[in-house]
Amino acid sequence: MSDNKPLSVWNYKPWWCQPWSILLTGITIISGSWLIFQTIWLTVIVSIPVLTWMGFFLIYYPQSVIRSGILESLNSIHEERRKKYPHE
Repeated sequence: MSDNKPLSVWNYKPWWCQPWSILLTGITIISGSWLIFQTIWLTVIVSIPVLTWMGFFLIYYPQSVIRSGILESLNSIHEERRKKYPHE
């Protein structure tokens, strides 16, 4: 790898699938349920699937992609493309 940047799954994701957007969406949904309903049991019911979703995409998914070796494959494809088309 020529840039010496660590491989990251987030380099290959669009803006709406970045850690900050996942956190912001989850916090907004959980906070919104509290602000709208002001009922702890309903907020807990809303927060369980939201926190599960956040945990999957922020913890499990990046680790599983790294373990699978997909990032190395993608990186080598991008490096070859950069060598072939240096001005893109």
